Amino acid sequence: MADQTTTQLVVSARQPDGSRAARRTRRDGRVPGILYGGDEQPLSFEVDARELRLALAKAGAVLDLSIDGGAPTPVVLKEAQRHPVRGETVHVDLLRVRLDKPIQAVVALELTGLEESPGVREGGVLEQITRELNIEALPGGIPESIVHSVAEMSIGETLMLAAVTPPAGVTLLDPPEETVLATLTPPRLQSETATEIEAETEVVGEAEKAEGAEGGASEE
Repeated sequence: MADQTTTQLVVSARQPDGSRAARRTRRDGRVPGILYGGDEQPLSFEVDARELRLALAKAGAVLDLSIDGGAPTPVVLKEAQRHPVRGETVHVDLLRVRLDKPIQAVVALELTGLEESPGVREGGVLEQITRELNIEALPGGIPESIVHSVAEMSIGETLMLAAVTPPAGVTLLDPPEETVLATLTPPRLQSETATEIEAETEVVGEAEKAEGAEGGASEE
């Protein structure tokens, strides 16, 4: 069942003064951002980095955003830009939403039951091809992830999106008959690999012997 709780987030309005001002904001432990959507103009803001991190820790949650202590408005995360090395959030885009109007979002796909899968028990290799799914749901009904069990998968099987049942109120937007979620392939036999390596070694050895013999003959 989707999480219906909301998280409070208090931000301060700021003037979009360019990259230099944004860097100064980050040095002060705050993150610049922009609020979009609704019938209002985009609004630049800044927020305490720690408070933002705690608010975004729960994926899919609706945020009750208060600007300069004003009345809260429901928003969801549109995009978070992260530092390529440190991984910390350096800019955030939020989107105004109506709680009674569906929106599109991207959620993680979580596969469970790996240890129980007959194919995995027989040594097969399960590869997850798709890790995120495009969905549509009410803002308060966006799940943290969509979970599907692979406990029944056997070697040679392919898991398609058509096999997934989404939570109530959630619509899957990706093509169900074309979206591959996971495959379970046969194990690569170590004995075959060892045999191939041994055969290659023999070929190289014979070639070196032949080169040595030719070299000796030319010296004579």
